[in-house]
Amino acid sequence: MITMKGQMKALTFTSEILETTFDLHVYLPPNYNPLYTYHLVIAQDGRDYFQLGKIGRKVETVMEEGARETIVIGVPYPSVKMRRVWYHPDSEDHKKYIQFLVKELLPFLDDQYQTWSLPHGRTLMGDSLAATVSLMAALEYPNTFSRVMMHSPFVNETVLNAVRENPSWNRFEIYHTIGSEETNVKTTDGSRMDFLTPNRELNKLLAGGKARYYYHEFNGGHFWKDWEKDLPEALRFMFTLD
Repeated sequence: MITMKGQMKALTFTSEILETTFDLHVYLPPNYNPLYTYHLVIAQDGRDYFQLGKIGRKVETVMEEGARETIVIGVPYPSVKMRRVWYHPDSEDHKKYIQFLVKELLPFLDDQYQTWSLPHGRTLMGDSLAATVSLMAALEYPNTFSRVMMHSPFVNETVLNAVRENPSWNRFEIYHTIGSEETNVKTTDGSRMDFLTPNRELNKLLAGGKARYYYHEFNGGHFWKDWEKDLPEALRFMFTLD
């Protein structure tokens, strides 16, 4: 069994914008020192990334390989219904969630931890709709976030148009992966959707730009067992020193 050397802790934060209190999941690197400056990851679907993705152990492993010292914050969702309300790009409250990230959560985390204040030092990540809202937040606030990790994002015309209309992503670092079997995915509203085809469309847009961009189609579906296997590669791409 792998023994973690870093710290796993909980941090309570109340959002006035979302009228919700969060029990944030926190990973701090080994020998964390408040005098040092760290990279920051904010994971949407945060409970899943910590419990199902085991991101604490995985980021620790890649740091042992030489990756940058990184703090990971997991933002959980209170219910499947609210997850869709906050994350879906066509939801009325989608922008409220992004405002929460930028105007409330990030200043709070800056008060708690010493992290790089430049967009290059901040990463947003998520799976499915959580990946979508991560990308949309970076597109809306490119001077705040310029690193995005996406596992099987939900992609529709709203997302594609946001990429087409906002060239700021050309300065980003983007990790983007999708399963080759994601052609008939059951979504949280009960419908079924082809995720693979629109993700390939998104790939064509991003691959044609100037971003540091990695795209991969893994053998698998829209499941955490597949995203967990892919997570170390995503972390290596994003945080391994040049």
